[in-house]
Amino acid sequence: MLHRYDLGDKVSASDAVILRAALDRHPDAGVKIGCGITHFSVRTADFGTRCFWLNRPDGTTEKFSHTACVYGT
Repeated sequence: MLHRYDLGDKVSASDAVILRAALDRHPDAGVKIGCGITHFSVRTADFGTRCFWLNRPDGTTEKFSHTACVYGT
């Protein structure tokens, strides 16, 4: 899913449902979600990689690892 999007793209509503379900399994889900999620996007991360970012209603953003959602690390 990650590579279906270009950098800076907003994730579709149907893919966002899957990401939200995955994010609920993240070990730091509560901290990551914070005050809520308006949408997900794809942006660059550490070392030039790409990752999913969640965008909150207060304008802040947070990256998260989809592998942490799967493996809990």
